[in-house]
Amino acid sequence: MTMSISAYVCLLARKGRRTSIGLLVASFLIWGCADQISAEIYQYVGPNGTISLTNVPSDARYRRFEMDAAQFPSVISERELEPLIRRHSTQQQLHPALIRAVIKAESNFDPRAVSRAGAIGLMQLMPQTAIRMDVRDLYDPEDNVAGGTRYLRQLLDRFHGNLPLALAAYNAGESVVERYQALPPIAETRQYVKKVLRYYRTFLVRDGVITERPISRYAPARSVAAPETSEIVSR
Repeated sequence: MTMSISAYVCLLARKGRRTSIGLLVASFLIWGCADQISAEIYQYVGPNGTISLTNVPSDARYRRFEMDAAQFPSVISERELEPLIRRHSTQQQLHPALIRAVIKAESNFDPRAVSRAGAIGLMQLMPQTAIRMDVRDLYDPEDNVAGGTRYLRQLLDRFHGNLPLALAAYNAGESVVERYQALPPIAETRQYVKKVLRYYRTFLVRDGVITERPISRYAPARSVAAPETSEIVSR
């Protein structure tokens, strides 16, 4: 199967977006041969700067693209990630425990994680979401967490601070949640929301923000001065 995403790259250029070859390769693998992650990939950079990728080179100008696994770090500890998480959660007015919970549920702190659906990195962003959030390298922890945190902030604003709905949209897509105006009847999504909320509560208790008590279903989107012990809260 011969494939190229040169048209996709041209679209990015027309929109004035900047992207990395790593993101393009990830997109190529997801759209064309996600079941062959180890497949050889060849690239050709045209005179106008567009990039064509293929797994079956039909032109001598194509050169093999070397995917150096060493450039992707192994699983990162919470302690190592904490400064990064705190910085981006503060920028987006979210509690760091929430971002930590999403990362735990999505990738278990593995920046190299790739889902069957094609989501990538610590916060498991899809390539199209990464483009919207101006993420240049999905495998880079800084870039991925910045984009994921920004996206979660946007979802919370869109769903008026309803954290379960925002998390459902993060998992199943915004249009799905908009259609139901409630948690969609998708078992995987409902389990995902429960899992993130459970991790969130665990991290809040561990951080001494709340006591170990039942939590409410909804969380405010905006910052609060002093969180109630019975709520999941933003910072």
